Amino acid sequence: MVTEHDRRTTLLAAAALLALAACWGSTFFMIKDLLDRVPTLDFLALRFSIASLALLLVAPRAIARLSPVVRRHAVVLGLLYGVAQILQTAGLAHTPASISGFVTGLYVVCTPLLAAAILRTRIPPITWAAVALATVGLGVLALNGLSIGYGELITLASAVLYALHIVGLGAWSSAQDAIGMTILQVMVIAVVCTLSTARDGIVLPDRAGDWASVAYMAVVVGALGLLGQTWAQAHLPPTRSAIIMSMEPVFVSLFAVSLGGEDVTARLLLGGTMVLVAMLTVELAPRRVVEGEVPHIAV
Repeated sequence: MVTEHDRRTTLLAAAALLALAACWGSTFFMIKDLLDRVPTLDFLALRFSIASLALLLVAPRAIARLSPVVRRHAVVLGLLYGVAQILQTAGLAHTPASISGFVTGLYVVCTPLLAAAILRTRIPPITWAAVALATVGLGVLALNGLSIGYGELITLASAVLYALHIVGLGAWSSAQDAIGMTILQVMVIAVVCTLSTARDGIVLPDRAGDWASVAYMAVVVGALGLLGQTWAQAHLPPTRSAIIMSMEPVFVSLFAVSLGGEDVTARLLLGGTMVLVAMLTVELAPRRVVEGEVPHIAV
């Protein structure tokens, strides 16, 4: 039986993921400007290294409290996320940013497929409809045409890894282990990104404003964002989480209009509305219709 406390917790978890999507969307202009001066992988290594240090300062004993099994899970999740970041970045060098954003957003489709295959989760028709609507909405927002090449293929690989990360969090995360799992994940991501770029040396920002941007993206978006995602997914099924997080490009567009001076277009209104309706569909439909139990795997 679902209690009022359970309902409040799941609502708070959904709000946390929506806030995370907004934070991701808010970084678009900062990252675009920063990458003119700092190589992408150098930025990622610096960002997640700072995030690791910030989390360790706040909770230095959190990892020690994790069981060996949970530590192993956190390492696997960190590897998935770190490699996904590198593949997505490599794909950006070979494909336009708008198409990269759409292909990356296909984790919305991959998540229920992987959840059904790995967790044996039954995905009801209303959720599949929401997934389809969100995917079409992402396409309306991002695409002017799509050709499949090397860049698109490795970006699709990153989308699959992001989906695996979402499914893994749904299966392995728990509220009591959220801080320790987050710290270990971020540390692994930092190591993966640093190893991928260390041979050429790491370029550091040389402007105070750039350091402020890195600090915001490391501490607020990176550390607190992944902490919020890890905690939230202890209470939400993977597919529902993926649909909520598909609001990221909608927030990117909203920030582009409000801060970047871009025009409100019919594509923005139509695509954004479709993604929003998809999210509201899974949030407002009765829980027994949208989702079943989320299996938690302990191996």
